[in-house]
Parts: sequence; C-alpha cells; structure tokens
Amino acid sequence: MTITQEQATWFSQTFSQISDNVERAILGKRQVVELVVTAMLSDGHVLLEDVPGTGKTSLARAVAQSVQGTNTRIQFTPDLLPGDITGITVYDQKSGTFEFHSGPIFANIVLADEINRASPKTQSALLEVMEEKRVTIDGVTRPVGEPFLVLATQNPVEQAGTYRLPEAQLDRFMMRTSLGYPDHAATVRILDGGSVATAELSPVITPQALAGMADLAATVYVDALVLDYIARLVDATRSADEVRLGVSIRGALALTRSVRTRAASQGRTYVTPDDVKSLAVSVLSHRLILHAAAEFDGVTQEAVIGQVLLDVAPPSQREAG
Repeated sequence: MTITQEQATWFSQTFSQISDNVERAILGKRQVVELVVTAMLSDGHVLLEDVPGTGKTSLARAVAQSVQGTNTRIQFTPDLLPGDITGITVYDQKSGTFEFHSGPIFANIVLADEINRASPKTQSALLEVMEEKRVTIDGVTRPVGEPFLVLATQNPVEQAGTYRLPEAQLDRFMMRTSLGYPDHAATVRILDGGSVATAELSPVITPQALAGMADLAATVYVDALVLDYIARLVDATRSADEVRLGVSIRGALALTRSVRTRAASQGRTYVTPDDVKSLAVSVLSHRLILHAAAEFDGVTQEAVIGQVLLDVAPPSQREAG
C-alpha cells in the first residue's frame, strides 16, 4: 500500500506543526529541527556535534513535549557504568525476589549528553537499544517503547578526557548535524525573551499518532532510478581516494528511510533526487573513515560527500517521478 495524496498532505501539515512547536523553544534553527523530526519519524537517532550552551537540552525537551512523550537526560562521565543507563536488577529482601529498576534509557526522547566522555564499555550499552529498541538485562529483554529517539551530543573542540566513538556506534546514528550559534536576529529575540520555555509547550501529537505517521512515511514510493542513484552514491564513497572505509549498507538503508519521510513532509507521495541530495551530507558523512593523509590535509567527511554529489549524476525528475 502506497501513501495517498490526502495522507501526504496531512503528514506535511502535521510535520510542520511539530516543527513549528519545537522552533518556539529553539529559535532560528528550522533546518536542524526538521532533521531531528525526520529522524524520529524514520526510526533513527541523531548525533549533535556542538559546543556547550547552544540549546541541545532544550531541543530534546521541546521534541518530547511536542509529541507528548517522556524525556530523560544522561550526563556521560568517565565513571558512568552500563547499568546506570539501562537499569539494574536489585534483590528485595522483604519479598525475596529480584526487582528491575529501569534506567533513563526507558523514555521516548533520550538526551545522551557528551556521549564521548564515557568509556567504550558504557557506550556499548547503547548499541542494542539504538538498533532494536529493546534492552536485555540478566537474560530478560524489555522494549523501551515508541517513539524512541536518542539525541546524543559531543563537543568537537574539547578532547581532554574523551573516548572517540567507535565506528560501529557512529553507524547507529541516522544523522549527524550541529545546532551551532543562532544568527544575529535570533540572538536578539532570545535575549529579549522571545524563546518559549519548554515547560510552556503544548503537545501537538500523541505517541500513537506519531507511530502512525512513521508507518505512513514507510509507504512513500521510491522509484527504481532513485534507488539506483542512492546505490551509486554509496558506491562512490567507497572508491573515493580520500576514503579508507565508505558508507555501509546500513547507511544506504538509513538514507532510503529518511528520504521517504522528507518526501512526505513536503506533501509528496514519491521521492525525488532532490530529497536524496538534501539529506545525503547529514546521513552519510559521519559514516566515512578517511585516510590519515587526507585528514592531515584538512579534508572533511562533509566535503567528500559534497564532491560525490557533484560527481554522481542524478536521474532526471521526469524519469524518477
């Protein structure tokens, strides 16, 4: 079953309402807000690379408030243990039974602050839950619920006392983006009290309806020529001179899922090559591993994807529509 035009129009209107609501708390960052909402509706997670004080926590809270969901914040530190994230089983002497005390991962929106400050063992506690939306503790598997979005942050400037995220974990994030500083006009509005506290945000949609939106997005039509275009882009990242390891098949699937959601957010029932172009850098760049010589020369992952987009010819809109 493919999404109808009427459903696509409703999807687009609701997507805009959610984004508008979140943007009341995060002024001047419409593109990032839409990326986060797109990832949430595509069963993905987002890595925010940002300096402190740019509104990452406010963004997570605003998204959770908008979808009437729960939100938690985990401050990652070197002494954080896996059980501090997932929860632990505790023996109750009165009842003589073991009770499970759930950790902060059991929420709709989880802000994993400064994720690269925790040890690799603690970081790995997120691998199963990010991929499968469930946690296995003492042999018992527990679902974390729907929707489920991990918004992880790391400071790209301060590297003292941090652990580089392993490639397997980076690959679990659908997108990497940055809030950055607001522009001058937005800064003046913020200083003048223009942004709304997240506590004042009203929910726009229920978690159940949001899950329905995600199901709708998955039915958006993707032409074989667009799928071929995505495959050629991924192949090109693997053969680029500066790249030691290109985009995985998980990355290609993530791009396909996210462009479906983007097409629906624009009120369309089908994906165009422009949808792919608009999301390729955010979805693919963090999955590349560059040669050391290329990194030394100042080559960035984003620049490589940008060049790939220039080199690989997209199908014409008429062919792919």
